[in-house]
Amino acid sequence: MIKLKVAICVAICISPIIYGQSGKPIPYKDYITSELTIRKNLYYASNIPGETRKKYYRFDIYYAAKDSSTKRPLIIWMHGGGFKFGSKKAKGIRLWSKSFARRGYVCVAINYRLSKKNPLRNFTSLVQGCYEAVQDVTQAITFFKANEASFGIDTNLIILAGNSAGAIIALQTVYSSYSDLTKLIDSGYESPPATDHNSSNIKAVINFWGAIFNTAWLKNANVPIVSVHGKKDRIVPYDHKGSPLYGSFAIHQKADSLKIPNRVKTYDRYGHELQKHFIPILRSAATKRRWLTAGSFAADFLYNELMQ
Repeated sequence: MIKLKVAICVAICISPIIYGQSGKPIPYKDYITSELTIRKNLYYASNIPGETRKKYYRFDIYYAAKDSSTKRPLIIWMHGGGFKFGSKKAKGIRLWSKSFARRGYVCVAINYRLSKKNPLRNFTSLVQGCYEAVQDVTQAITFFKANEASFGIDTNLIILAGNSAGAIIALQTVYSSYSDLTKLIDSGYESPPATDHNSSNIKAVINFWGAIFNTAWLKNANVPIVSVHGKKDRIVPYDHKGSPLYGSFAIHQKADSLKIPNRVKTYDRYGHELQKHFIPILRSAATKRRWLTAGSFAADFLYNELMQ
């Protein structure tokens, strides 16, 4: 019986590679390999001193072990945690990084600065936390562009991705500017001069149960967005309805009106992190299956929008 269970598990793991298509697997859409190289705890910032650099400015990189390509699309993954908690070691981030690397992407999971205030209860602190995280992500993008040959990446195909707070960061990095974020803060938070929107030339956003602060900002760029969200989410709203955040459905409606390529997958019976009852430290097997399905949905969208 034990041997049978092991055989079934192995079959499930490799089946996406064998049966992804009715023929040869398609790179960036199907799983093309099960062998990955993972390098951990590298730095994307060299100008940050001491413990701050050691704690926040690290990344892990995932890629196909036997892929000799020198121009692979890059996905930068950002974890959730309400700008207060979390790291690149989060289970969802590792799962998506591995699954997209098996499709042929280079994936990096980054740490970013976490708030010392209370972003979970205070909107100003939330925006400040996002502001600093956008700075860190922008620094990471600059690092990878400067080191494209070392990592075998195509800097004209960079995708920002995240869940919850990580998705909020991705959306704001593309569709807002530092000045846009500063205008939401009443505390006199110092801002550098305004910069062009999407100055990093990001090609797409993967938004897993995230949100944008203002849907009017979507007019600032035309970057494809693929979203997955639980309709019963009580942490990050699926829509808007009085919240200072505009969730995936509100983004979808506004993006449609602006003719921005986008798709949204809704889980009607689930809440935050696609759980029935959100418990941050617990992840059931069923939840992980929904996460993998979310990843496949996003991969199909990216393939259709960017890779064909």
